[in-house]
Amino acid sequence: MPNLVLASASPRRRELLASVGIAVEVRPSHVDETLAPGLPLEDALVQVARRKAQAAAGGDPDAWVLGADTAVVVDDRVLGKPAGRDEARAMLERLSGRSHRVITAVCLVGPGGEDRSIAVTTRVWFRALAAAEIAWYTGLPEPYDKAGAYGIQGAGAALVERIEGSYTNVVGLPLAETLALLRGTGIPPWERAAGRVPRAAVAGEDARP
Repeated sequence: MPNLVLASASPRRRELLASVGIAVEVRPSHVDETLAPGLPLEDALVQVARRKAQAAAGGDPDAWVLGADTAVVVDDRVLGKPAGRDEARAMLERLSGRSHRVITAVCLVGPGGEDRSIAVTTRVWFRALAAAEIAWYTGLPEPYDKAGAYGIQGAGAALVERIEGSYTNVVGLPLAETLALLRGTGIPPWERAAGRVPRAAVAGEDARP
């Protein structure tokens, strides 16, 4: 039976899938995450998500693999994960009192190498942050493994005024859109609840007993 594989070490992505009953095999992939210059950002992120999924597939003929890549964008500048407290502080000062975009690209690579992809954008508004708030938040471990130096699902929620669009996209995986991507394979997501799907269904055959 084909495996459903998550090409990410992110516990947040795994937990989001688990929250709707989908178990996955986790296979973190290590690829060049440099965004291709000259491409629209969404397309460049899809390229990275595709590279992650293809690397995690590793020639496995039975694997359906999900790859994802998230970017926080303000003033057309992509904010990655902060290297330390000074960089985290600078990022939060840049985000303070204004809006930014969170874009997540998701690519599903199937047996035979076929792939389907999406890119989802959410607009996030931060409150005007006091220096003491930024000092408090950057003193936590939370910001340092997250693009843009905040996690909306944790203490970072205190920094956010409002959002427009998918909340789970900001967490790291646009869940509704990812489930639609899975349904597009012809197999309902709930049939993947154990991380596996019937071979006959994948082959497009009648899966009745």
